[in-house]
Amino acid sequence: MNNKRVAYVNGEIVPEIEAKVSYNDVGFLYGDAVFDTTRTFGGKIFRLEQHLDRFFQSLKYMRIDPLMTQDEMSEITMEVLERNLPLLGDNEDYWVSQRVSRGVRQDLGGLSAPTVVIETFPLPLKQRAPLYKDGLQLVTPSVRRTPPVSQSPRAKVHNYINIVQADLEVKSQNPNASALMLDINGNLCEGMGANLFLVKDGEVFTPHEQYILAGISRQVTIDLANELGINVKEKNLDLYDAYTADEIFVTSTSYCICPVASVNGSKPENPDVPGPLTKRLMDAYSGMVGIDIVGQYIAHL
Repeated sequence: MNNKRVAYVNGEIVPEIEAKVSYNDVGFLYGDAVFDTTRTFGGKIFRLEQHLDRFFQSLKYMRIDPLMTQDEMSEITMEVLERNLPLLGDNEDYWVSQRVSRGVRQDLGGLSAPTVVIETFPLPLKQRAPLYKDGLQLVTPSVRRTPPVSQSPRAKVHNYINIVQADLEVKSQNPNASALMLDINGNLCEGMGANLFLVKDGEVFTPHEQYILAGISRQVTIDLANELGINVKEKNLDLYDAYTADEIFVTSTSYCICPVASVNGSKPENPDVPGPLTKRLMDAYSGMVGIDIVGQYIAHL
């Protein structure tokens, strides 16, 4: 499939197999780059404007000028997607990403113009399908999330080593588990590209934005909960809150909403996967995007 997909690289749309970025690019050398990713539902792109809003905020934080307007980025994104859509199989969808590095180092010093890449990649639906039947197993590693005093977690940058190290530690102990990181203060934070929600006594709780990358799907879920009359609060949460929660779930671009089966082996009070309130939100999410998000994953079991 990647022999036929196309990608945008520095002003040209080329076959993905021919798309190249220099090894002197500082995005490769130092992780000095910014990205954002949305997805399609039934081939239709999801909340592109909101994702690009966040992308350009991340670029501003990193002081990188992409030499392209947000409208131009949107138009090229849609062109790349439209050209790749015919390659999707039944019940499949894409990640859709924009990436900008600060540029390529030059022999005489300085950098070239920024490197700009726009690409699509098939969602790992088969790989993640069991999670919608059995739920996620989350484990807290010793690695803490990078604190805002070092680097803001609110910017979506290429340097994911902090989160990668956390996930490697967890998977060395349990290959089927994923990392749930704590922030520098010992509060619940986030996983690799996933925001956390706890359900207790009919209310939903999620960590404050300052210490996390606040996902678009996180905000969508909060909005859906409000429409359903479910109270959502942002607050500091610790492992006690996780161990005593009635239900737990995570949100992300690809997961949408995914139930959690355990945190450090401790199961939520409600043993159902998903729990009743989580299921209400999952059903509302499916209705909003126009496809059965759980059914799409389960079909790949």
